[in-house]
Amino acid sequence: MRDQLYINGEWVGADLGGLLDVIDPATGQVFHRVAAGTEEDIDHAVRAARRAFDSDWGKTSGAERGQWLDALADELQHHQQGLAELEVRDNGKPLPEAQWDVGDAIGCFRYYAGLARELDQQQDQPLPLPDPRFRCRIRHEPIGVAGQIIPWNYPLLMAAWKVAPALAAGATLVLKPSELTPLTALELAAAADRIGLPAGVLNIVTGLGTDAGSPLTEHPAVDKLAFTGSVPTGSKIMTAAARSIKNISLELGGKSAFIVFDDADIDAAVEWILFGIFWNQGQVCSATSRLLVQESIAARLIERLVEETRKITIGPGLQPGVLLGPLVSQGQYDKVLGYIDQGLASGARLLTGGQRPGHLQEGYFIQPAIFDEPGHNSILWREEVFGPVLCIKRFKTEEQAVQMANASRFGLAAAVMSADLHRTSRVANQLRAGIVWVNCSQPTFVEAPWGGMKHSGIGRELGQWGLNNYLETKQVTEYIDDRPWGWYLK
Repeated sequence: MRDQLYINGEWVGADLGGLLDVIDPATGQVFHRVAAGTEEDIDHAVRAARRAFDSDWGKTSGAERGQWLDALADELQHHQQGLAELEVRDNGKPLPEAQWDVGDAIGCFRYYAGLARELDQQQDQPLPLPDPRFRCRIRHEPIGVAGQIIPWNYPLLMAAWKVAPALAAGATLVLKPSELTPLTALELAAAADRIGLPAGVLNIVTGLGTDAGSPLTEHPAVDKLAFTGSVPTGSKIMTAAARSIKNISLELGGKSAFIVFDDADIDAAVEWILFGIFWNQGQVCSATSRLLVQESIAARLIERLVEETRKITIGPGLQPGVLLGPLVSQGQYDKVLGYIDQGLASGARLLTGGQRPGHLQEGYFIQPAIFDEPGHNSILWREEVFGPVLCIKRFKTEEQAVQMANASRFGLAAAVMSADLHRTSRVANQLRAGIVWVNCSQPTFVEAPWGGMKHSGIGRELGQWGLNNYLETKQVTEYIDDRPWGWYLK
């Protein structure tokens, strides 16, 4: 396991910051330490990224960059099992989920390797003009130096979502992973080091948000900021970007609704509801944490949902058969329990869970919780809990369901379930969310755009949209007539 910063192709200690503890969420015990980067380290990393961009990397072809991305994917695949196990120790999620995440991260690098190659064919495309005396071509050029800040819920996968499109576009970057889960990001740096990625192209600085994240967002040599995390932090980053007119993309919080109509298959609905809220311990920005059920099937569906929720196996992520691991940290554990206490105090009825499992006396474990009919103004219904907590409300009509689903300051995702595909299409088109799932919840594909409306963020990641985040579009217009223009000189 790495413990240093990766700057300009070298492993270095932090200038002033000392070390940060890395804690296993399943035990609450420190098992490693990493360098705590500071403003000085960020400055070194940004300067290295700027030199690399200006000297060579910004001038490479898409084909060259595609080769580097494929090599990174190969290197990660060679260490895939070890990375998944490290992700479990760092984040707490069950091993099968971590294996899935690492596989998706590898696929992300391969996908953007392909898009990098396609960029070469898209360069200098002619644009038809109404005046034959002029010729115009369109270029797609890298944005420059990107500052990227990622959360702790999908440590390696979120790094891939940011790093792969940036490298594919020809940008260089400084990545700051969450201080809670820094290890697989450092292993990504190690993979880049092993394949000989040019110095300064990829720099990774671990550290606290105040000490490393804020200086990254404010650095004058950073051209682009990409952030995934909380709304308050996203707002601060947007403010910092505005001062120097930086390009930004923000993927923020969610409080996603799952609408189930009375013609839906109840067993299928229960399975997708469980997946939508309890996958990754509910620590998912798109988690469908607000369940809206049509009145006529509510009693039957809720009974089955509670029954199946109580069967979920809780324990350390490396233990076979575990489906729900610990929350990521003591702070997150306390926060989620605080939301549960506030929900109970406001009169919401707890149907199951919401406490520490009796057989797990250490670590940050919480039984998956289901609340019935919290008030519309309840903190449980309005705010992102980011834990294994589901809230249920009933509706009568389609119009009411859509209104209730849209009555949120968030707009990241939503889901709708019905046997009537005309209705699901109609409802999907009315939902104010950047991602809508029909008869499912949470499937995510690197080819499709990812991002939200309202307080859930600005811009889109993944697919061609993710690549465009790191590209500038340039027009080059030429006068091709052999006669003088004749406007000034007669």
